[in-house]
Amino acid sequence: MKIKKIKAVIKEKKPLFINSDFITLDSALKFAGIVGTGGEAKMLINEGLIFVNKEVCTMRGKKLRDGDVFSFEREIFEVKNK
Repeated sequence: MKIKKIKAVIKEKKPLFINSDFITLDSALKFAGIVGTGGEAKMLINEGLIFVNKEVCTMRGKKLRDGDVFSFEREIFEVKNK
């Protein structure tokens, strides 16, 4: 029996710099360029396609603070205060 080796692709976190204490999840998706509108952000969030700190998040108004990580598909962002 042959064992196939699988290569894992580890993506680096892209920093998302903010000037305030927090940013809401829907705003972060727009600011990061993942979506173009709030409606698109709402759709992705409601469908459970967005992860915050490695857990599915369906709260559009979720407050992301310094150090929080959010992702969609293979895009990973880390919130950082300036």
